[in-house]
Amino acid sequence: MSDSSLVIIPSPPPARPAPPGGFRAAPLPTRRILPGFGLTLGYTVFYLGLIVIIPISAVFIKTAHLGWSEFVAAVWNPFAIASYQLTFGMSLAAAAVNSVFGLLVAWVLTRYDFPGRKFLDAIVDLPFALPTAVAGIALTTLYKDTGWLGKPLALLGIKVAYEPLGVFVALMFISLPFIVRTLQPVLAELEPELEEASAILGATRWQTFRRVLFPVILPPLLTGFALAFARALGEYGSVIFISGNVPLKTQIVPQLIYQELDEFKYAQATAIAVVMLVTSFLILLAINLLQRWARQRTGMGIAAH
Repeated sequence: MSDSSLVIIPSPPPARPAPPGGFRAAPLPTRRILPGFGLTLGYTVFYLGLIVIIPISAVFIKTAHLGWSEFVAAVWNPFAIASYQLTFGMSLAAAAVNSVFGLLVAWVLTRYDFPGRKFLDAIVDLPFALPTAVAGIALTTLYKDTGWLGKPLALLGIKVAYEPLGVFVALMFISLPFIVRTLQPVLAELEPELEEASAILGATRWQTFRRVLFPVILPPLLTGFALAFARALGEYGSVIFISGNVPLKTQIVPQLIYQELDEFKYAQATAIAVVMLVTSFLILLAINLLQRWARQRTGMGIAAH
């Protein structure tokens, strides 16, 4: 056999002997490829504490100056209850309706190629770029009784501006992009082969959507719903004009808080803000748990198939 046919196989390194007593040596620490974890973690904690935790803590500290009876009187009076019902009810309704129509918009913009598609795709981001006060003025001008849309609706007995329906329209306007932009990347990554295979196996279009596409779409849809709902809860600029700020009718919680601040009732204003903060956190927590359950169910379904 010639030397050129020899193949030298290196022997493995000798194993580290176990120390007396039968215990194995601790593994050597591994070095991270990208250094700086400690510094970036410290900066992250500092930044979040400065921007998020400290302001939220200040709200709770200011509210603590009130006694229990004063706190209940501030957050549980007819004006506050009416504002809670309007704000949370319209925010949930706007996020739910936009979940349906936002899915349709994202589906059309992702799956079909037609003239003007890029223009419509850019229009979706308009509520992001447009100042909320400008949006409120535009919506009020459009939906008041003498407006382009408000006048024919008024002939049908439907009033939008200065009514709870106007609040709903404004919240739909500002929350739609959150649904569309959350769903678009997921829809773009869906392979058409899945739908083709489902059709070959004899599934109808509804069965293909319900059993093949919807389980994949559901987690990001819930994420978009949560983002839209959270955005609608804190909206102020686009609502103050079209709602009219009528107490017990069209006054939302941010308007009520601003009214309390305008009357120098800072503790009462922060008390209402605490109620909004805690309630919003609990609702978003429930949505996140539902989203986690949907992801686990989707993963189990994929593994089963």
